[in-house]
Amino acid sequence: MITQGDVITITKEAIYTIIIASAPLLLISLIIGLIISIFQTVTSIQEQTLTFVPKIVAVFVGIMIFGPWMLDVMSNFMTRLWTDFSVYLS
Repeated sequence: MITQGDVITITKEAIYTIIIASAPLLLISLIIGLIISIFQTVTSIQEQTLTFVPKIVAVFVGIMIFGPWMLDVMSNFMTRLWTDFSVYLS
C-alpha cells in the first residue's frame, strides 16, 4: 500500500523534474528579458511588444534545441513512476 512517505517522495521527484526540465527555457527568457530591459533603459524606448516578441522567438528556439532533452527527462520520470507502480499497490 502506498504510504504518506511514498506520496511525498513522488511529489518531490515530480517537482524536481519540473524544475530541471523547465530551467533552460526560463533561463533563456530571463536573459533575453534582461538584455531587452537594458536596451530599453539605454534608448528610453518603452514599447511593450519589444519585450514579448524576442522572448517568444528565443523560447521557441530553446524548445527546438532543448526539447529532446526535456522530453527525455520527463519520459524517464514517467517510466520510473510506472515501473514502481506495482510496488505502490502491494
